[in-house]
Amino acid sequence: MLNYPLNVGGSEWMIIIFVALVLILGTGKLPGAAKKLGRAVNEYNKAKNEIQNQMKEVTEETPKISGPVGTEREKLETIARSIGVKIGEKTDDELRESISTKIGKKKTEEPEKE
Repeated sequence: MLNYPLNVGGSEWMIIIFVALVLILGTGKLPGAAKKLGRAVNEYNKAKNEIQNQMKEVTEETPKISGPVGTEREKLETIARSIGVKIGEKTDDELRESISTKIGKKKTEEPEKE
C-alpha cells in the first residue's frame, strides 16, 4: 500500500471549499451567505481600526522621557507635561501648586516655624 501525501495548493482548496458550499447551501442561499460573510468581515475591520486608532492616541499622549531626570526642576517639568500643566515661566512652587491642583490633591501646608 502506497501513501501519497495530499499535494493540494491554496487556490485548489478555495475551489474545493466553494464547491462544498454550493453543494451544502445550494445556489439560492449562496449570495445571502456571502453577503453576511462580507458584513462580518467589514465589522471586524471597523473594530480593528478603531482599536488601533485608540492605541495610537494613547501612545501619542504619553510623553517621552529620554533618560534619567537629574534636577528637581526637571522632575517637576516632566510631571507637569505628563498631566497637561503648562510650564511657562512658573517657579518651582507654582508648578507644585499647579500639579497638586490638576491631580486633585490638596497641598499640605508646612507647619509654622517658631
